[in-house]
Amino acid sequence: MQLNIRRTLTSVEDTFEEGATRVDVPLRKAAVIVVVENPMVGTKGADLSEMIAASAKLGADMGARLVEAMGGMPVQGYGKGGLVGLDGEPEHANALLTTTFANPIRDAIGGAEAWISSFQKQVPPGEKIDIPMNHKDDVYVRSHYDGMTVQIPNGPKADEIALIFCASSRGRLNWRVGGLTHEEVVARKA
Repeated sequence: MQLNIRRTLTSVEDTFEEGATRVDVPLRKAAVIVVVENPMVGTKGADLSEMIAASAKLGADMGARLVEAMGGMPVQGYGKGGLVGLDGEPEHANALLTTTFANPIRDAIGGAEAWISSFQKQVPPGEKIDIPMNHKDDVYVRSHYDGMTVQIPNGPKADEIALIFCASSRGRLNWRVGGLTHEEVVARKA
């Protein structure tokens, strides 16, 4: 199966101040988005294995775009999600967001060990989605529990799926809830 890409979007946000904390090197959050034609419209309950296989190429392309959007900053946190147009099923987004899709992104960012937070929903055009994020190597690093709100202008249309992958360069700037730290995870891996 070949997926028909209709649009790509990228969003980058740099935060220098949060609460009482101001930094010189910002917290960067990036979202890369691919809107594809949903090849499964009208096929209720059909086998999705061909979609899963086709998602590997999307993951590789999105991984390269994510690295570019991060502009040389490290990826410490990540999350993924999908918006399915009203003629599709939420499971259509799930088929495109499996490990087959995610592993090429993990490779592009230099590896990652933790599961990737994910959320998907069926929506009319213009609906927002909150993409949950966690640390890329250990979900117990509380400083990296974060997210990005994403909206696709005029999309996804009824016959489209929007796939979203988000990344962050560090934890929240003003975090202070304790727990395992990024530095401890790095030391453990060394």
